[in-house]
Amino acid sequence: MRTLLILPTLVAALSFVASDLSFAVDKAVLEKWIAEFQPCAISKEEQMQELEWFAQAAEPYKGRAIKSVAEDIKTHIWESEVLTRAFEEITGIKVTHDIVGERDVVDRLQLQIQTNRKLYDIYVNDADFIGTHLRLDSALNFTEYMTGEGKDVTNPYLDLDDFLNLEFGQDYDGNQLQIPDQQFANLYWFRYDWFTNPDFMQEFQEKYGYELGVPLNWEAYEDIAEFFTGKKIDGQTVYGHIDYGKKSPSLGWRFTDAWLSIAGVGDQGIPNGLPVDEWGIRVENGIPVGASVERGGAANGPAAVYALTKYVDWLNKYAPPFAASMTWSESGSMPARGNIAQQIFLYITWLSDDNFHKPPVADENGNPFWRVAPTPHGKYWDEGMKVGYQDAGSWTILKDSVTGDDRAMAWLWAQFCISKTVDLKKFLVGNTPIRKSTIFSDYLTEHADYYGGLIEFYRSPEEKKWTDSGPNVPHYPLLAEQWWMNIAPAVTGKVTPQEAMDNIAAAMDDIMGKLQLKKFSPVLNARRDRAYWLNQPGAPKPERPDQQPSTMPYDEMMKQWKRK
Repeated sequence: MRTLLILPTLVAALSFVASDLSFAVDKAVLEKWIAEFQPCAISKEEQMQELEWFAQAAEPYKGRAIKSVAEDIKTHIWESEVLTRAFEEITGIKVTHDIVGERDVVDRLQLQIQTNRKLYDIYVNDADFIGTHLRLDSALNFTEYMTGEGKDVTNPYLDLDDFLNLEFGQDYDGNQLQIPDQQFANLYWFRYDWFTNPDFMQEFQEKYGYELGVPLNWEAYEDIAEFFTGKKIDGQTVYGHIDYGKKSPSLGWRFTDAWLSIAGVGDQGIPNGLPVDEWGIRVENGIPVGASVERGGAANGPAAVYALTKYVDWLNKYAPPFAASMTWSESGSMPARGNIAQQIFLYITWLSDDNFHKPPVADENGNPFWRVAPTPHGKYWDEGMKVGYQDAGSWTILKDSVTGDDRAMAWLWAQFCISKTVDLKKFLVGNTPIRKSTIFSDYLTEHADYYGGLIEFYRSPEEKKWTDSGPNVPHYPLLAEQWWMNIAPAVTGKVTPQEAMDNIAAAMDDIMGKLQLKKFSPVLNARRDRAYWLNQPGAPKPERPDQQPSTMPYDEMMKQWKRK
């Protein structure tokens, strides 16, 4: 586990005192936006102090403009439609916050890195890119910037200790290269009302010999999927599973975000396995040395093949017949239709979709019949490993093309979007939490039931087992592309799961072998017989037998979390 750099309190470092303000602030404007940003985890007086600071710090930049870009989810749309107006009225800085597809964000970021021609002053770029940024030396080091060049434009109320997962955007030395703007986990989703139905519970017990509940492993998930598939409930034919399989970049995300981790492909270690991570890449002293089993990786080992085999089997046996032709965006809201019993992992940002709080999956007050819980894991998973994935869309400044005043204004804008003043309201829009003060707020304590276990998850010690892709992936765009192109033929049956994973491992080895990066550039191990590596401790792991299926009642799981 990498050491998390704990930055000193910035209040002391910056010695800002609100009462020393000597500039004119339009209090009516601030009060207007404070009213807009309710509910809030901090008091209105504290909000006023924070917004007064933004107005003062931005004084030298009034009348100027910057551009930022983010992917098309509710959180960022709200930033574009609401926070840009608030920021301009408070600071005088105009922001154009473009909302585009995730792939477009990546393409534009890569173009800016390659050409050093500024397209945007700041990006919301997934922290999955941390391994790329640290090796290309492309991102501004916020740790240095906040106490150096950017000291005067660093919010004294930023409170880095309040963030849930700063480590996602840190390099191997704990420097902050990216800072979260939003994040969302992949969690198990299920129909709590069906799972607690006495008739279903009795029927399941009689058929499988154990209790219907939250599955703790894939064996139980598969039994539950089989049990519900084909049932008629409330006039609908029910399916025990939902996923997607269309050949598209989003199919690759399903695996890199991080299907292999819940199967147990990598090694123990939080936030990412070492020396082998959940992509199956072996890394030694920060240097990637191979993805294939023959080079000490695990991308085409038994655990990876098992992961893909189950993915294809479940899609074919237990999901709606059209699931294999869907993408992520088409599949995400499908459980809200009311005929899906469970999903092994659902990006929780989908829960902000209004349909998840309407009949048939919620009552007339919007209270859900569903719940979320930790993802069940596969038979290769060992205690001490990460369980699942969290996406962390993170503010990222490309240091070579964004300098001086543009850099300062971009940093002010990013901090405004992640400030305590706006964060709780932003969570209510997009369900993408980044701050402890938001998750532990009185408001969310009072309204926790509305979120179906999401608040309990983020308050539990389990949350730390859901992480991003981590720094071991040396070039995210190039390597991620190999997954969807090779997974799709396995979904359609054109190749076997073993052939698909062999192709992915070979492609990643080939790309890593050609990379010439500024730092921690890959140096591949020589190829050895598979048996050599499969007989070593840890990943890649040899074949394992199936486990006994295991479940836990959801309410008992909640009690255990609260005791920890």
